[in-house]
Amino acid sequence: LTQDQLRIDGHALEARIYAENPDKQFLPSTGTLRFLRTPPAVQFMRGEDAHGPAGIRIDAGVREGDTISPFYDPMIAKLIVWGKDRDEALARMRQALASYHVVGLSTNVAFLQRLVSSEGFCTADLDTGLIERNEKVLFPPPAPVDMEIIALAVAALLDRENKERRIDAADQHSPWTHGGAWRLNSGASRALRFGYGEQVLDVTLNTNARGSTLYYAGMAGQFSAQCQADDIRVDLGTRRAHGQVHLDDETFHVFSAGRHVTLTWLDPLAHAGESESEGGKLTAPMPGKVIAVMVEAGSTVTRGAPLLVMEAMKMEHTISAPADGVVSEVLYGIGEQVTEGAQLLAFEA
Repeated sequence: LTQDQLRIDGHALEARIYAENPDKQFLPSTGTLRFLRTPPAVQFMRGEDAHGPAGIRIDAGVREGDTISPFYDPMIAKLIVWGKDRDEALARMRQALASYHVVGLSTNVAFLQRLVSSEGFCTADLDTGLIERNEKVLFPPPAPVDMEIIALAVAALLDRENKERRIDAADQHSPWTHGGAWRLNSGASRALRFGYGEQVLDVTLNTNARGSTLYYAGMAGQFSAQCQADDIRVDLGTRRAHGQVHLDDETFHVFSAGRHVTLTWLDPLAHAGESESEGGKLTAPMPGKVIAVMVEAGSTVTRGAPLLVMEAMKMEHTISAPADGVVSEVLYGIGEQVTEGAQLLAFEA
């Protein structure tokens, strides 16, 4: 083409997806791309219609399962979008970034989402001081976890348990092939806990003949879910939620409405031998019987010292001191049965 044949056609933006942690001065991150989901992309060709419905191009040299090592540049991909003008290109970039799901290492995807939504970037007020000027917008405190995110995580947990339960191949009518919450003459109530940073989120799922109800943070909603692989739809009665949940052992990566929330399921069986300290209270991780008490009121103990042993699920679980301190009261004796969450000892750090 000659110079006079060249023309500007619309507007394009490129975002570089990096394995890095923006909250730690953009330090590179290494690890395995355990899950990698990208927006649909088409190749760019000359002409408006050739951009296709997505108007998105991805240049990448990695795929799911690959490792980002410390020996090379930590760039994962170049995400390029086209629009008729800058506003359309920005909208398409926000949509594309919301569909870019990476699990296994830290990335700058969430930072890029905030960046392309910021006023300074949208108005092209660009220079090397952009990040510093917009620090509060680009590095906000963690947002609270809403009901929809929790509901998606609970649905993913129940779906995984349903798939992992024991099936009796020799007896198709075996009761063990059913994992529902049916109870004789009553409903079922299940307490679930998720970790979110330093916070512990308490969730309750009640089920009876009329259906299930989810309780979280003072809110309640009817609960039903449809799961297709990692794509989940949840009905909460007056609200609905849709998203993808990628499970990495006990870590639940919830992607919904352009947000990526990482929750850790606090399995009471997996953590039953660990101490629970809430405001000086040591509580029972599950229903069981006290079979040994190693301390008495006034005992001075060091962090990690065994205080009491419970027997539950045919296993022994030791309750240990969460810190150096003094046992001010022992509330149960040997042979006594306790319920889940019951305070076992009063403790002063």
